[in-house]
Parts: sequence; structure tokens; C-alpha cells
Amino acid sequence: MASGGGYGDANQKIDYVFKVVLIGDSAVGKSQILARFARNEFSLDSKATIGVEFQTRTLVIQHKSVKAQIWDTAGQERYRAVTSAYYRGALGAMLAYDITKRQSFDHIPRWLEELRSHADKNIVIILIGNKSDLEDQRAVSTDDAKEFAEKEGLFFLETSALESTNVESAFMTILTEIFNIMNKKNLAAGENQGNGNSASLAGGKKVIIPGPAQEIPAKSKMCCTST
Repeated sequence: MASGGGYGDANQKIDYVFKVVLIGDSAVGKSQILARFARNEFSLDSKATIGVEFQTRTLVIQHKSVKAQIWDTAGQERYRAVTSAYYRGALGAMLAYDITKRQSFDHIPRWLEELRSHADKNIVIILIGNKSDLEDQRAVSTDDAKEFAEKEGLFFLETSALESTNVESAFMTILTEIFNIMNKKNLAAGENQGNGNSASLAGGKKVIIPGPAQEIPAKSKMCCTST
């Protein structure tokens, strides 16, 4: 069972830290998705992200305290060098497009190729169709996105940061999948005297380090949401 944590309890004991990257074209709503998840906020005056930003939120997954460290990157081409470097150590990725902008969806294969070129082969990926609240302006069908996600072995949800639709579900889907995979690896490592699947940090925290590549079954989930 997974349950959402609060929005920043400084005294909470942390068992694990999971790094997740949020990527996609500029103006698809990545920063708004992050703000909705991390602080339950939405701003109509949101400005373009410059470089890289990150926010955290602590949740409970299977009775363990997990700090989600979500990295948000600028989608503009001039920041490509920055984004390629920040994939290092990421255990999950959220690949976002705007359902009202076909071009943002057409660019998803390029983002996925870049992600798979720089990130660990074991990374968990979810495709996010944002701004589902703008159904009357839809330019990307749910079926098209679902078909792509199934072909590539990605999770899939449509979200709306504006209406807070499926944002929580999207993050919990990817974080729970990471937790389950790493739990299996840690159990296997324990049987082999714990060879290198996790590294301890000061204060007893653990940052999970991706191990050897392992195949994750293709999964798709659909829903509606936006912004």
C-alpha cells in the first residue's frame, strides 16, 4: 500500500530517496505538475523554467518513508546540455506532453531516445498527457498516446495540474514501481551479502543506486487530466 505524505515534515525519518526527472517540451505544464504534487499549488502566472529546478515531497510506501526528489528541467533547446547531465542517478522519469499541442507529443520519441541514452537502462518511465481539462482543444487522442506507451513499455496517464486530476496518481504509480523493483533487488542483494544496490547516507538515509538492467513489463493506464 502507498499513501501520500505531507508537504514537508522536516523531522520525518527518511528511509529512501528516489530521484525522478520531469522532461518534455517547454510550456507543456511540467512545473505546474510538480508544484501541484510537491505543494498542492497551481499558478496561472507560471514562468518558463530556467535550467534545472527540483522539489521534494515525502510519502509512505509500504510502511517506508520515501522522499521523492523531483527534478524539473527547461524544455528549450538551449538547455539541452544541462538536461543531459541531470539524468545521472535518476530512478524514474515523467515524460510530459500537452494534449492540445500535437507537436509536443510528436517530440516525445526524441525525448525518450535522449532519456534512454543518458539514464540507467532500468529507469521507470511514465508518459503524461497534461492539460486534460482542455478537452475541447484536444489535438492528441488518448488512443494514440496509449498505443505509443504500450509499444515502448511505459506507464501512461492523462493529467490536469489545473484541476489536480491524476497528478497524485501519476507520481504514486512511478514511485511505487521504483519501490517495488528496488525492494526485490535489495532482497536479492541480501541473499548475496548485500552487494551494492544501495548506498548509505549520513543520518541513516539511503539513496537507491540502479543495479543491472532488468526488464519491466509494459504497462499502460489511462485517465483524464490537464495543465
